[in-house]
Formats: sequence, structure tokens, C-alpha cells
Amino acid sequence: MPRTRTATSPPSDRPVPVPPAIRRCLHALLVGLLALAAVKAVTGGAEHRAGVVAAAVVMGAVYTAGTLHPAVGRSRRAAGWWLTALAACWLMLLVLSPDGLWAAFPLYFLQLHLLPKRRALPAVLATAAAAIASFLVHSARVTPGSFIGPLLGAAVAVATVLGYEALYRESERRRELIDELMATRAELAAAERTAGTLAERERLAREIHDTLAQGLSSIQLLLRAAQRALPAGSPAGPHIERAREAAQDNLAEARRFVRALSPPDLEHGSLAGALERLCASSAGPRVRFSLSGTPAELPTPYEVALLRVAQSALANTVRHAEARRAEITLTFMDASVTLDVVDDGRGFEPAADGRAAGERDGGFGLPAMRARAQSLGGTFTVESAPGQGTAVAISLPLPARTKEDAA
Repeated sequence: MPRTRTATSPPSDRPVPVPPAIRRCLHALLVGLLALAAVKAVTGGAEHRAGVVAAAVVMGAVYTAGTLHPAVGRSRRAAGWWLTALAACWLMLLVLSPDGLWAAFPLYFLQLHLLPKRRALPAVLATAAAAIASFLVHSARVTPGSFIGPLLGAAVAVATVLGYEALYRESERRRELIDELMATRAELAAAERTAGTLAERERLAREIHDTLAQGLSSIQLLLRAAQRALPAGSPAGPHIERAREAAQDNLAEARRFVRALSPPDLEHGSLAGALERLCASSAGPRVRFSLSGTPAELPTPYEVALLRVAQSALANTVRHAEARRAEITLTFMDASVTLDVVDDGRGFEPAADGRAAGERDGGFGLPAMRARAQSLGGTFTVESAPGQGTAVAISLPLPARTKEDAA
């Protein structure tokens, strides 16, 4: 049997790969049957013994050439021409010797392996018919075995080859599924590592902002108050002034740390710009971004919280809402900043306690958004109804700005 190149999910114009051991067995079977026909013709004193030997040698040569030619294993067309030449040699041998019909069995396997199914099955039937005809011509008596033998051999060959190909393709599908599963697991692990890194950056940014930066700001205010309470010309005045300058420098450094630890989406632009990029990159419904009010500079934790809520809400819209359109609105007011994410999807039934049903079932998207809002003293609301879409809103109070903060 010709060598066939191993490939994942072989194309329809290429045979299914066969293990080398099976190929070697088929080679040995065909060569042995041809040798048997030639030897019996010579030793039995057959009338056309020279022709039988020549036909066996020519058929063996044609078979060898086909097994060594790479095109036969790669192209159905080349395999068809090769099998036609092989069948012609076999018919010549069949006419000269009744022992040639035994070579029909390996021919069945070659035809089923190398030809498309719509051509292979008729070829097998034609080969079986030729074997039966040869038996009837060369034999003086007709028995049921004259018909049963070739037909049974053809049925065994068909069942064997079709069963092997079905098992092979199923094995290939399973292997591809396993490869996809391994690739998905690797991607998931990488995504989890990235998410963990970003979460740790955000946590450090919040800690620095809420503790170190606020503490330095308080120290600066206390030093300013102490400086005002000192009498003019007090020797402690210069020391307090240097302490205020050191506190102010360290506060600026802490704020630089917070900015450096902010999400990459916020590193090279404003929150509004990050939200616009988020809408433009959406792979689901058409998403529009709008900005209302006069933008104000927000502390980094505020920007991080608003961006993460927008990302999470939009991800829920893409995965679950089956929406056609969505809108993200960032609104700046005098004392607060609000982010709304609205879609026209299928919606859901909020629970009686105001939480979404998905939260009660163990979902983490909405609880995480609510926790972000509460950690900054804000509010988080969800409005939805089946078939009415969903609206998610987070509102954060703007922190009071002092002269020191502005400096």
C-alpha cells in the first residue's frame, strides 16, 4: 500500500494514513499471491505458464512503482490511474490462470483506501465480479463457493476499511479537541495571571492613595496650621516649612506611584478616552459612548473603578444580553460623577432584594461592581426586566478639593 502523508483531518482528496505495519502486511500478501500463481503455473505445467509468470512480474513491477511514487499517496487522481494499470495487469493474469483471482483480496483494500467512496465501492464490486467470472471460466463445475468467496472477501474488506477510517477520523477529532482544550487552558491561565497582576496593581494603587497619600496630605495640612499658629520670627518656622516641602514632595511621589499602577488603558489618556476605545473595540453589539457635563480631574481609584465597571458591564452585555445596541454615558455633575451602561438586550428579572438573579446564583460580575462603588462611598444600581434591556449605573461622590490637592 502506498505511503500516505500523515495530516490532521486529511483533506477529501487524500487517503487516510495507514500504519507502516499494515502496509508491510499488504505488500507481503500481494507479492506472496503473485509468487504463488507463478510457481503453480511453472510446477503444474500450465499451458500459458510463460504468460502467467510474465503477467505476475509485470503486475508486481506496477505495484512496486506505485508504492514508491509519492503522487499516488497524495492525489486521488494519480491513485486512480495507478489502480487502473494494476487492474489491467490483474485481468491479464486472471485470464491466463485461475490462481490470479486470489489477488483480488489485496486489490479490494487498495481500491477502498485510495479511491473516493463513490468510486471505490463500484470498483470493489467489479473486481469481485471479475474474480467470480474467472472462477466460472476456469472451473469445470459451479459451486456456491464460486460466488460466496469473492463476495465475502469484498464484504470483509469494505467493513475493515470503513471501520478503520471511522476510528481514525474519530481519533483525530478527539486529538483536535484535546489540543484545543490544552490551548484554551493555557490562554485561561495566562488571562488569570494577567487579571491577578492587574488586580494587585489596583489594590496597591488604592492602598497608596487611601493611606500614604491621604496621610501625607493630612500632615501637610497640620504643618500649615502649625506654621500659622507660630509667632512671627519663631526659630521653628524654617523647620516646619522644610517639613511641609518634604511632605508635599512625597505626596507628589505617592501620586506618581498611583498613576504608574493604574490600568494600562488609563496610562496614556483620560478616562473618557479609555471608554471611547472600549466602545470601539467591542466585538458584540454596536456600542456608543457619550460624555455629559464638564470633565473634572478624578483620583486614580475613581477612574479605575469607573473603567472596570464599564468593562464588566459591557462584557455581560456581549455574553448574555443578546443586544444589538448599547450605550456608555459618563456624566460629570457638581458633586458626583456617574457612569451608565444601557443595552437593548433580553434583560432579566431582578430579585426582590434588589440584586440580580445572577448574583444570587453565584455570579461575581454585579457584586464586584457594587463592591467597587461602595468602597468609594458611591452607589450602584441595576434596572432590568425580561425583554426590556438592562441599565447599570454607578455614581461616585466627587472628593472635596483643597488648595493643597490642586498644588
